[in-house]
Amino acid sequence: MSTVTHALVAVFTLLAGVIQAADRPNIVWLTTEDNSACWYRLYNPEHGAPMPNVERLAKEGLVFNHAYANAPVCSAARSTIISGVYGPRTGAHFHRAQEKVKMPDGLKLFPAYLRDAGYYTTNNHKQDYNYEKSAIIGVWDESSRKASYRKRKQGQPFFHVQNYTMTHEGQIFNDLPVGTRTIIDPADVELFPYHPDTPLMRKKYAQYLHLNNQVDARMGQLIDDLEKDGELDDTFIFHYGDHGGALPGGKGYAHNDGLQVAMVVYVPKNWQHLVPAERGTRIDGFVEFVDLSATVLNLAGVEIPEQIDGEPFLGKGVTLDELNQRDTTFGYADRFDEKYDQVRFLRKGRYTYWRNYQPFNFDGLHNFYRYKQPAFREWRDLAQAGKLNEAQAAFYQTRPPEQLFDIEKDPHEINNLADDPMFAQVLIEMRRELQSRIRSLPDVSFLAETALTPCKGDVVGMLEENRVRISRLAAIADLQLSPFPEARSRIDHALNAKDPMERYWGLITCSAFGEQAGDFSEKARQLAASDPNRLVRTRAAEFLGLTGAADPLPILLKVLDECKDPIEANLILNTVVLLRDNAGMDVDPTIVRQSDWSKLKGLVKHRVEYLCGGGASEKTPTK
Repeated sequence: MSTVTHALVAVFTLLAGVIQAADRPNIVWLTTEDNSACWYRLYNPEHGAPMPNVERLAKEGLVFNHAYANAPVCSAARSTIISGVYGPRTGAHFHRAQEKVKMPDGLKLFPAYLRDAGYYTTNNHKQDYNYEKSAIIGVWDESSRKASYRKRKQGQPFFHVQNYTMTHEGQIFNDLPVGTRTIIDPADVELFPYHPDTPLMRKKYAQYLHLNNQVDARMGQLIDDLEKDGELDDTFIFHYGDHGGALPGGKGYAHNDGLQVAMVVYVPKNWQHLVPAERGTRIDGFVEFVDLSATVLNLAGVEIPEQIDGEPFLGKGVTLDELNQRDTTFGYADRFDEKYDQVRFLRKGRYTYWRNYQPFNFDGLHNFYRYKQPAFREWRDLAQAGKLNEAQAAFYQTRPPEQLFDIEKDPHEINNLADDPMFAQVLIEMRRELQSRIRSLPDVSFLAETALTPCKGDVVGMLEENRVRISRLAAIADLQLSPFPEARSRIDHALNAKDPMERYWGLITCSAFGEQAGDFSEKARQLAASDPNRLVRTRAAEFLGLTGAADPLPILLKVLDECKDPIEANLILNTVVLLRDNAGMDVDPTIVRQSDWSKLKGLVKHRVEYLCGGGASEKTPTK
């Protein structure tokens, strides 16, 4: 073989390698924690954190103006991302899982499909999924603190996730090192209208903005590595926060500040044909975390499984006109560690809608981890002292069953429009859309979290068998939205139903109406005394306690003494804490310490510590 022939063979071999390497794009995710869009200069030019590396990605990519996490807390949000499935239809939306759940039959966590297609899949390093360990088998080539795309075979396309923790809520429990000068002066921060204007709150704002600037520099290092490795022109880079911001009232709450995130996608030069707009474009169409799996698979040219709930917002078949017509997003919050509060969120166009299924609850109900944050404790202390204005005090007060906000005029959702006749039609449309979504999932929370244990993780199968039942339970809950005289007969029917969950939701609805439902007090006493279902007896005691019709504590202590299940006990203790902090129920710490149920494992310990005076146990006055 001649020298020329050898040279030609070498050239063709090199070209073949290049073609193979460029056969599919690489995809990298740069994720930060507890980080909503309003903290970025890119979304908030006057008061957001300077993030030059993210801004560079934006100039050479796409900025999504309306990107949303589906859940406002880590494990629930990440479970939605990795599965492509809405959490309430798999049971993966409780944070953190007390019972791990199964993936729907025939569906894998989406990186497994990339791996099957020849991608090198790596995760550095956080997972925090609420799915069984068996679901993670075959998903990652490596998931560790050392995982890197650089370990792949030559020419192999890669999908790499890099997670940064610098903006996590835990980073603002303490102050920055002494002498640190924050990038924005505390005097210059713009406080959310629901936060009290105090030196501590301003310091924590400035600290958090500073951390965003710092994490941007870390992300810049990986972007530089991709460029040095010659990969930038073939690599889509997604940046997003894993849910809303860490300051009080964001993370953990299905509100706009808890759900709207930054979403920036760098578009590589060699793959511009896979996006529907020019680099540097801002996209107004709505995208959700549930769409991320479908989007990555579509970019990679991998078939999207039918069971995935999301739809791609990049890749073949996506047009700018269609993308910009998307105007709806759905969110959910339920249990954050030991604290229960079932809330569903819908944004459609310029309006956001909150459905508070337990409106007698209040956002500031104690949570062990949440109140480690100094700003949270100060906010509560000011509420107790009566030193907050109306907008600031709302966090520590009960709520209406539904709330409506014009997010364009009211970005932090202060002015509830639900009772304004001018917005009656908007309210009805939003209500109907949410009701339709709840029933179509269907939503497992209407069976309570205790339903997950007997189904052994197969929530999807259990829900299909209970689809009609859940629709019936949701309808009982929605009686809260009717005038009491119209709802009365149907509440009575629910309280006398054979299904314990109908009685359960009938009592929750009585508590939502409060003293208007006083005629049901005698029925509630009967249920509290003798119903065979402990959760029904708990909700009966809750109604009696909230309305002052009877002392609920003896009932609740008896129910707890019978309880052996830590999941059930934690749910009951949520009512105990609510009644103590909202209705003045006196709980003797000695009785708590001497009880058998106080020794139960799991999240019960946090409620026990709080009731015994640990964890800042001051009672919080509410309406």
